[in-house]
Amino acid sequence: MPTLIWNNGPHVGDVVPLPDTPVLIGRAPDCALVLADPLVSSHHARIESRDGQWMIEDLDSSNGTLVNGRPIRCTVIREGDVITFGDVEFVFSLSVPAKAEPSAAASPAPPPPLVSPPPDTLPPPAVAPTPPEPTPSRPRKEDASAATEEDLALVRQMQEKTRLIRNEVAKVIVGQQEVLDQILMVLLAGGHGLLVGLPGMAKTLMVRTLADVLDMAFKRIQFTPDLMPTDITGTEVLETNRDTNEKEFRFIRGPIFTNLLLADEINRTPPKTQAALLEAMQEKRVTVGNKTYPLDPPFFVLATQNPIEQEGTYPLPEAQMDRFMFFIWVDYPREEEEETILATTTLKNPHQPRRVLTREEVLQLQNVVSKIPVSEHVIKYTTRLVRATRPADPRAPDFIRQYVSTGAGPRAGQFLILAAKARAVLEGRIHVSCADIRRAALPVLRHRLYTNFAADSEGITPAVLIERLLKTVEEPAADDYLVASATR
Repeated sequence: MPTLIWNNGPHVGDVVPLPDTPVLIGRAPDCALVLADPLVSSHHARIESRDGQWMIEDLDSSNGTLVNGRPIRCTVIREGDVITFGDVEFVFSLSVPAKAEPSAAASPAPPPPLVSPPPDTLPPPAVAPTPPEPTPSRPRKEDASAATEEDLALVRQMQEKTRLIRNEVAKVIVGQQEVLDQILMVLLAGGHGLLVGLPGMAKTLMVRTLADVLDMAFKRIQFTPDLMPTDITGTEVLETNRDTNEKEFRFIRGPIFTNLLLADEINRTPPKTQAALLEAMQEKRVTVGNKTYPLDPPFFVLATQNPIEQEGTYPLPEAQMDRFMFFIWVDYPREEEEETILATTTLKNPHQPRRVLTREEVLQLQNVVSKIPVSEHVIKYTTRLVRATRPADPRAPDFIRQYVSTGAGPRAGQFLILAAKARAVLEGRIHVSCADIRRAALPVLRHRLYTNFAADSEGITPAVLIERLLKTVEEPAADDYLVASATR
């Protein structure tokens, strides 16, 4: 009789026999094999015998199903294959072993594509005794050539590279690990970030250090009330051509022509100068006069703001705030971190951070992030979370209706998905879960929730509402998919 042999955890070596009927695997009590792992979906996968072959099918789970380290949708499993659900690992065997022992993964398989094989190459699905939980309602973008071997090799190395980036930045910046992680998520997702914190929090130094570690050209603009748009984008000057002795205009590039632009204290310059960044942030190009100049990729804007001393400042309009993917709050360091800061920064620091990634690798990772597929389950949860921020939505919680005047728009959902994919890549994964969405929710939604007078009078901030929202909005269950199918 075919079996699954536990390959890790407290049950290592235990044997799970596989009957002739389909075996449903997941966290739900109605599953034949119940796995108490938070990374396993309620109905995660199904194993069954079809035409003399044993097949495993992923039921569009949050974190995917892996066979020999490869993400699958539906595939044949053979003797010795290692199957992974979340953090739980099994070895497939065609017979009950005399003595089950932990097994290493089978011989290295070729790097997997980031998407599943086209549907017409899959065996016809069998009818399961219970309805599968998340069946995609929209067609998948199937492109077996989307990811190259080099792409996937770089993703597999990213967990170690992320650790190296943190270590190199830590030579200059003490603490602020969450801030650094959020900046890295913004960079890999191809977005822009707004850093808000009190003076002296090393915001500028962190960005400059990160530019060195990622081998990016870096420029800093100090925004002041008298700064003009051409001081950012560049300007045309009239000069005489030495060969023809004729007058002609020559374009002199401004500091925006770089890879990583630090817009320091962006709220201290008038709106017309702030708006000079809009085209560059959205289109990655600059128009001066009648000519448009492309910006060299990668291009990121990290702007800083001081939350105090609002006298004489120009708050960013809502439309420009929405262009920033993340609102990153730079808080006070912990006590032990502040002691280290005082001890190390008052001496000459001999440590210089070294480069960990190249610009080409950053571009490659951005390309990989855009290719990573996201399950229907995660998309449905993201949609539900964003719509719950809108007071007029019938499913919005009572506290949202009470304290929020304007909720987040569709761009928030797009940024949540991109940020979650970027976090997965930083951790060396190509599967996105609802947990990744929750990790990105605060910096994505913080500046897209506008509180009303009732919230302001009670001292309730958007961050407090988002924390409550994450505890209130539940992940989609199997019934949600059945209802959606019935209404279509």
